[in-house]
Amino acid sequence: MTISIDARALLIESIQEGLAQGTLEISEAVRRLRVDVTGLHQTQFAKMCKISVRTLVHIEHGEGNQTLKSLNAVFRPFGLKMGVVRIRRDLS
Repeated sequence: MTISIDARALLIESIQEGLAQGTLEISEAVRRLRVDVTGLHQTQFAKMCKISVRTLVHIEHGEGNQTLKSLNAVFRPFGLKMGVVRIRRDLS
């Protein structure tokens, strides 16, 4: 899979925005980053992130209670990390 650096940056940015807006679940974001941005299989990606395949599978399926360390490990290769965002409230 070949994707240009610009297209990769736009894809990461759109995933980041989806997470910030709450329109994208962490599990789906991680899967999209792995598949769409890197094109790696779970085994390869887990090794790159220095986590177990089982942990990655749990993250991608939204299962278990993942640690901040594990979540940051999968986001780090994309220049991202978990954080706190302000809740947007409708002014109606």
